[in-house]
Amino acid sequence: MIKSFEHRGLAELFERGSSRRVKHDLQSRSLRRLEALDQAESLTDINVPGFNFHGLQGIPKRYCIHVNGPWCITFEWEEGEALRVDFEQYH
Repeated sequence: MIKSFEHRGLAELFERGSSRRVKHDLQSRSLRRLEALDQAESLTDINVPGFNFHGLQGIPKRYCIHVNGPWCITFEWEEGEALRVDFEQYH
């Protein structure tokens, strides 16, 4: 379950199905990943082909789901909830 967002555009996309703050060509892929993240009960639920799910270095521990090109959805995971979900180019 998604508990909180850092990126206002992703929050809007998740709640409304579209957002001017997320490029139009990235919206459908981002929305599919957000829906999967919201339904996940564990990190293994997110580790599916095409998502390129992996952990990032640093504290607090963050995880990444690839969207397209350099764009990724990053988040923290705590007790079955995704926290501080962000949309970024971290490379």
